[in-house]
Amino acid sequence: MSTKIITGDCIESMQALDEESIDITVTSPPYNLKINYNKYKDNLKFKDYLDWLNNVFIEVYRILKPKGSFFLNVGFSSTNPWIAMEVARVARDIKIKNKKTGFVLQNNIVWIKSISINDTTYGHFKPINSPRFINNTFENLFHFTKTGNTKLNRKAIGVPYMHKSNIKRFHAEADKRCRGNCWFIPYETIQNRSQKGEHPAIFPEQLVEWCIKLHGYDKDTTICDPFLGTGTALVVAKKLGINAIGIDIDEYYTNYTKKRLLAYDNKNKNATRKNTSQT
Repeated sequence: MSTKIITGDCIESMQALDEESIDITVTSPPYNLKINYNKYKDNLKFKDYLDWLNNVFIEVYRILKPKGSFFLNVGFSSTNPWIAMEVARVARDIKIKNKKTGFVLQNNIVWIKSISINDTTYGHFKPINSPRFINNTFENLFHFTKTGNTKLNRKAIGVPYMHKSNIKRFHAEADKRCRGNCWFIPYETIQNRSQKGEHPAIFPEQLVEWCIKLHGYDKDTTICDPFLGTGTALVVAKKLGINAIGIDIDEYYTNYTKKRLLAYDNKNKNATRKNTSQT
């Protein structure tokens, strides 16, 4: 298992990677919503933003294996609700030397961050104080592949049948069915921004873990996150024992990721020592 952290421009850094060398890409680019990142300026003209993402996705396409998976998490705002769909369109319509050669949207997943069932609310969301808009409680998670024919390990993140009679009825081998395309994954409760690496837009470890498990993995699998942020994708990759490459233009976040991975390693070493002493 190898873990590589690169501080640099994501396009230039991916250009240095071998063609068709990545099994899974899980990432979330800036949303161009004037979010306050540490270094990156999230306020491009919208056409420039989409043109930039076209060049990013060209490299993601180039480094992804023929049967690889590209999981793209994109949010939106109430005043600009089209962002996620426009970004997905760019991935579909990649242009290389004026020729269209884009991704296929194999699965359209909804990441539910908060949900209210009857009078009970689960998860967390940022309230919107407006007479026009309702609270945003989900983001898009687009699962792109090169052909639309990538086989998945659907039951790796499956759920038990509620009605056990369906196990026999649907000729299931075990008490587990496909989870579907609505994933309820709430954020962990935090008290201040420092607990998430001073980053304004992170995703939970479970989101990355489910993407990797859905695609399927082994010790030779390699994941890449070209917008590394606080390193969540690399932490999950280490926990699952797979190879990982993370890229970020901001040295603050790549350094934070290194510290986060070191803390994870030290925690494991201490746990191993404790278990050894008890035996």
